[in-house]
Amino acid sequence: MKRSFVLPALFLAACLAAVPASAERGPDENLTPADSLSGAFLAAETARAENDFEAAVTYYSEALRYDPDNIALQQELLLALVTNGQFDDALPLAEQLQDGSQIERVARIVLGIDAIRGRRYLQADSALILTQESDLERLLTGIMRAWARFGGGETDYALELLDSLKGPEWYTLFTAYHGALIADAAGMRQQAENRYTVGMNSTAGGSASPRTYIRMAESYAGFLARGGETEQATETIAAALKVAPANPALLALAGEGEALASKALRVADPAHGAAEVLFNIGTALNRDGGESFAALYLELARTLAPDNAQIQFELGGIAERLGLAERAISYYDRISEDSSFRHLAELQKGLNLADLDLNDEAKAILSHAVETHPEEYRGYLALGGVLASLKDYAEAAAIYESAIANIDTNDATFWPLYYRMGIAYERVKQWDKAEPAFKRALELSPNQPDVLNYLGYSWIDMNINLDEGLEMIRNAVSRRPRDGYIVDSLGWAYYRLGRFEEAVLELEKATDLRPRDAIINDHLGDAYWRVGRKLEATYQWSQALGMEIEPADAAKIEAKLAASNKPGGVPELAVSQIDDGDKTAASPETNNGG
Repeated sequence: MKRSFVLPALFLAACLAAVPASAERGPDENLTPADSLSGAFLAAETARAENDFEAAVTYYSEALRYDPDNIALQQELLLALVTNGQFDDALPLAEQLQDGSQIERVARIVLGIDAIRGRRYLQADSALILTQESDLERLLTGIMRAWARFGGGETDYALELLDSLKGPEWYTLFTAYHGALIADAAGMRQQAENRYTVGMNSTAGGSASPRTYIRMAESYAGFLARGGETEQATETIAAALKVAPANPALLALAGEGEALASKALRVADPAHGAAEVLFNIGTALNRDGGESFAALYLELARTLAPDNAQIQFELGGIAERLGLAERAISYYDRISEDSSFRHLAELQKGLNLADLDLNDEAKAILSHAVETHPEEYRGYLALGGVLASLKDYAEAAAIYESAIANIDTNDATFWPLYYRMGIAYERVKQWDKAEPAFKRALELSPNQPDVLNYLGYSWIDMNINLDEGLEMIRNAVSRRPRDGYIVDSLGWAYYRLGRFEEAVLELEKATDLRPRDAIINDHLGDAYWRVGRKLEATYQWSQALGMEIEPADAAKIEAKLAASNKPGGVPELAVSQIDDGDKTAASPETNNGG
């Protein structure tokens, strides 16, 4: 299937689940009260499954009114409150539940955080001692306790505590980093230097948590600059940018020289130290399937560092991934104007507005971002993606052309610009401009599956460069064999070439990978009919009509079904090169690709 994909909101953050605090938004007055314990519990569980933690808080609270001593409900409410950003509301429950083995890891961390922000450091230290702990919890509480001991004036003990933490190899990154921060804050420069060196050499830690490694590199650069080692500090930022070339914080520091001493990250007090390790753990967990765990730690970090732009940005990204566009926007809006993350936050906000169908607002924000930062290619990608989603391909192509005119795009980083420009020109039937754009994308980054798929399929669809086009699609499938759209392209290419048996095999794989895609099911129906499996063909067409489908495509399928139900009826199938007359060359108009 030749397909263009609109730039998803989370795409820009990737170039680099939670909800905002209920107290800041007020209660949701649209929730229907539950009239029984079971009703409230089921509503709460549904809300939690849908990552609607505000509703989960409401319904778990209702359930507890029916059964106030239910420990399991109290535990679920505690988790929902923390993840929803209602830290102070969670405190009474944390007090009640701190001795429960199933929930102490959260309850005691909540109490420890409250003590740290109140500068009750000895209380924080004792609160953070768990009876049962995993490797992750032992690391987290150990580092938080070290910061509490540092706050109490016990720097040597704090560093000894960090050195005593034993665990997997990736521990070294975290213990060395936080040991360096504490030593630096205490004026122990050689100690800090030694610990930074250990952390910067932690390959296992860098693999486990790249974001923590980048934070440490930024902090180390500031440390070096404060010691007068400006050249080495600059080299440290440059090296970190090779690992994370799109990181806004690093980009803002590049070329700062002596100013690194005051502008680079520095964590020097217990509250921000505890927030930093919670942020480190949260970002490490922020992978597919771990959003709710990441959100919990990041919301705890936000309690201690409410103005931290990177925490807000990370929470916004999680909200996007969970489909909570309005909540994502509220996080991005909290990022200050002078933050290096503000521009990227504006781009993300624009994309989320588009997800909410607020397209005029989205275009206005993204257009302004492009105007104010013409050197930043992600703005062009975002605006072009929104225009493409509105089928304004001509304007999208113009935006991509503007990007190429304003930016030196002779780098592999920029292949998406040419790829999307190629799609835009193909959609407005300017193949003379589309084809060179696709080829340029492959020059910059050979073997990109999306580009191979789109260009190869287009050639076959136009009955040109058949062997090369088929080989491109096969290459794309070999690189992304679990992508149902690309496998569909291979099957549909075989269909266009009249190789129907091979088409069936590939299209069956594609429907296994994308069972709810109407166009892929339609393709398989056409292929089945071609090989004489007519009953299966009508089944696939009927299935497609029950899926999300464009009205024009639905009308074509309905016409095929109507024809197939007539005695001797022959449905109008997509054309293939074995068809007679003018249908020998498949035309772009018959392409059912999404």
